Formats: sequence, structure tokens, C-alpha cells
Amino acid sequence: MTSHLNISDIQNTGLKKVWNVSEFAKRYRLDNEEETRLLKLLGAFASEQELLMNASRAPRFR
Repeated sequence: MTSHLNISDIQNTGLKKVWNVSEFAKRYRLDNEEETRLLKLLGAFASEQELLMNASRAPRFR
């Protein structure tokens, strides 16, 4: 069975943003241990939501 797809429907849904885990770690100032943990857990590339849900960063106190 086939169905018709409207191009306007496809373009409006949005795509997941995929990050390189190393670039994500640099941007969010994660330490090397956390970057290594994310690489083991998720691989070299992961969606933004996966990274944000799994990343932990040490609190920065004044």
C-alpha cells in the first residue's frame, strides 16, 4: 500500500539535531572523563536530546 506525502508536511516537522560528541563536550565545557563516558555510551554522534539527557557537569560555584 502506498500513500501520498505532501512536501509541506515533511518540511514543517523538523529534524533532530545530531552532534559530534567531542564538539558537544567542548561547547558545554565538559571535562575529559565526561566526554569519554558519553563516547562509550552513545558513540561518536548522538542527537542533541540524548546528549543533554545523559551529560552531567560539575556545578560551578562562585
